[in-house]
Amino acid sequence: MIARCQVDYAGRLTAHLPMAKRLILVKSDGSVSVHADDRAYKPLNWMSPPCSMTELPAPSPDADAVPGLEPLTAVWEVKGKDGDTLQISLAEVFHDSSHELGIDPGLQKDGVEAHLQALLAEHPETFGAGWSLVRREYMTAIGPVDLLCRDETGRYIAVEVKRRGDIDGVEQLTRYLELMRRDPLLGKVHGVFAAQQIKPQARVLAADRGITCVTVDYDALRGMDDPTERLF
Repeated sequence: MIARCQVDYAGRLTAHLPMAKRLILVKSDGSVSVHADDRAYKPLNWMSPPCSMTELPAPSPDADAVPGLEPLTAVWEVKGKDGDTLQISLAEVFHDSSHELGIDPGLQKDGVEAHLQALLAEHPETFGAGWSLVRREYMTAIGPVDLLCRDETGRYIAVEVKRRGDIDGVEQLTRYLELMRRDPLLGKVHGVFAAQQIKPQARVLAADRGITCVTVDYDALRGMDDPTERLF
C-alpha cells in the first residue's frame, strides 16, 4: 500500500513518524514494515513476526479536533509478541493491492564456499604438483574439514576453504588439526588455509600456527580466466 500515514511505535522505546506519503508492506508471514523513498531496503519502522494486525475504526471528526490535523480513513494496530505496538494512522490511500508471491526458490550465489570447495576437490593440483584428493568433508569429532588431500610425498593435508579468509577460519582449521594429529593413521597432518581473499591478520596467525595460506582464483579454476585478455 502507498498512503499518507502517521506511524507510532510503543514498546522498549517510543518512536513517531509524522504524516507523510509512505510505502507499507504487509507480508504473509505477518510482518509489517513502513518505508520511505530512500534508505534502500531498510524500513523506517517495522514489526517482525509473530504479530497480529487489527483495523480499528477511524476517529470521527468533531468540534474538538486539533486544527490542521488530517482526517483519518483507518487505523491499523499491529501487536508484537512482547507487547510492542505499531499504530499506522491512514489519511489517504493512493494505491492498495495484494499479490501472492508463492514459494521462493531462495538466493543462488555464484562463488560460495561450496562451489569453491567442489572446484578445488576436482583440481587438487592447484596446491601443488602431485597432490591428490583423499576425501571431501573429512569428518572430525567437532565437524568436517573441507578437504583431506595428500601431497607428492604422501603426507596428509587438511584444507579449509573460505571465500574470505579471516582469523576465525584459521582458528577453525587449528582445532581440526589438533584432533587429526591424534590419529596415528594420519600422522602429522599439515594445514592449508585456502580462500579467494585472506586478511593480513589471518596470514600472520596462520604462519604462527604452521599453516600455509593459498589465495585461490575462482575464475581460473572454473576456466573463465583468459590469460590473453590480461593487460599484465
